[in-house]
Amino acid sequence: MLFPCAGKIYKEKDMQVFTVLAWLMFIGFFPLSFFWLKRAWVIGKRKDYSYVALKHGVPPPDPERYAKYSILINLIPGAVIAALILIVIVFGLKYQIWTAVAGTTIWVKVFSEFILSRHAHNKGLIKN
Repeated sequence: MLFPCAGKIYKEKDMQVFTVLAWLMFIGFFPLSFFWLKRAWVIGKRKDYSYVALKHGVPPPDPERYAKYSILINLIPGAVIAALILIVIVFGLKYQIWTAVAGTTIWVKVFSEFILSRHAHNKGLIKN
């Protein structure tokens, strides 16, 4: 039996592999979202700045200054992925849409965290 998916025709065996990989990716969103929301909680409520703008596992000299940005960088993607999980389960969002949203969210979070860490650790090194 052949299955149409994303403009291509797949055999039944290929579709089974595709379904398993899609489920693994979807199940991976649960710990990812939890980890990001927990990190935002630890920085925001517990005032533990050891997770702020890490570069090689070390926070910057003044992590309190960058804490609010780190909270937002963790809170927004964590909430987006958590909402995406609910939308996929409740409304049955199409595969192409939820993977696009998740992929974009993950990459924006990774790059934002990288930019914040480099900015926080390079303070005072760039002279005008």
